[in-house]
Amino acid sequence: MTTEATGRAATELRPLRRDDWDDWFDTLIRAFGGVDESAEERALWRDLTPCERSIGAWDGDELVGTAGAFDFRLTVPGGASVPTAGVTMVGVAATHRRRGVLTSMMRRQLDDVRAWGEPLAVLTASEPAIYGRFGYAAATFGLHAEIDTSRVRLSVPAGTDDVRLRYADPGASLDVCEAVYARTVPLRAGMLARRPGWERLGVLDPESDRGGASPLQCVLAERGGKVTGYVRFRVRPRWTESGHNGEVQLADLSAVDEVSEAALWRFLFGIDLTTSLKVRGRPLDEAWRHLVSDVRRCDLRVRDALYVRLVDVGAALEARTYQAPVDVVLEVEDAFCPWNAGRWRLSGDAKGATCSRTTDAADLSLSVRELGAAYLGGVSLGSLARAGRVREARPGALTEASVGFGASGGEPWLPHGF
Repeated sequence: MTTEATGRAATELRPLRRDDWDDWFDTLIRAFGGVDESAEERALWRDLTPCERSIGAWDGDELVGTAGAFDFRLTVPGGASVPTAGVTMVGVAATHRRRGVLTSMMRRQLDDVRAWGEPLAVLTASEPAIYGRFGYAAATFGLHAEIDTSRVRLSVPAGTDDVRLRYADPGASLDVCEAVYARTVPLRAGMLARRPGWERLGVLDPESDRGGASPLQCVLAERGGKVTGYVRFRVRPRWTESGHNGEVQLADLSAVDEVSEAALWRFLFGIDLTTSLKVRGRPLDEAWRHLVSDVRRCDLRVRDALYVRLVDVGAALEARTYQAPVDVVLEVEDAFCPWNAGRWRLSGDAKGATCSRTTDAADLSLSVRELGAAYLGGVSLGSLARAGRVREARPGALTEASVGFGASGGEPWLPHGF
């Protein structure tokens, strides 16, 4: 139990008790506008919430702040699965803004994450401007698209016609879909190894969230009698005086090989009575971008996704590998987690890395935010330097580090929110 001064009164931070969960979640919902989740979704979040890793801020008998941290494992460059705190459900009552409630919760949470021995904390930001002061930075990005499937055609690789597609009930097919997803997790940085229960997130389908679209549908891809991919989607029927104008809304797509993936995309492009395909939060380097006949009619946009914070600089940098040999001394600034501040020698390559304290002269100077942005390989240290956020002291050190930190196994990607 911790008491924090908030300017006008003392706010007490307490671990979340299961009996307080409904009040805690109601406080969060109100902070996000007051529109409640469906009963199905609310029940799932209740089941998934780790109360022992969650806190509430209390002003007397009033609950005024919420924050939680899921127990994740995150794929990092090189394929390692690293213990990671998934920061979530952060909210402060509008009556208690600008009193330090959020700062006190973030302070407590990062201290807890360090004590748990988790070198990374990650989040998805409702307001990106908020979390930079706590050391978080955008490290992955998602591709959005609205594809005119009435005019864009897909050229698929050889072997695609050998893939069998069949409809399946989304709930009944959870196990086989989850097995496909699990096979893809080690292959791309930024992916989350889902613990039991999380697979249910992908088939939540409250009518209130459909916006006039169909219930969730699922199609499986099979090769040699084995499931090699799946797609979940909705169809929003639309008609005009000139005919059909329906929209396909992609919810999730995963496959273990390129031909199964291509077969699923071709299916989405060819659904009867539809003329557009809406895509949200896909990998930046996904293959379909190179299969379309007219990329301009795909209306591509990029949006920030996963924000990364190094809680233990040494352990985090040792957990990943590096595309090319790197041996640099990093001068790290970290006012919010001062145990990270100072000089670190990072030596690594594609086989592994070491990172330890040093008194040697710095080669590069940067804050923990820049390290978080570059950590998964999706943001270049070179581009950060051109923005004035990384400073080079030893000529050549920036190029060496930029190449070493680069993405391996494709652009990093967050497969779903939390």
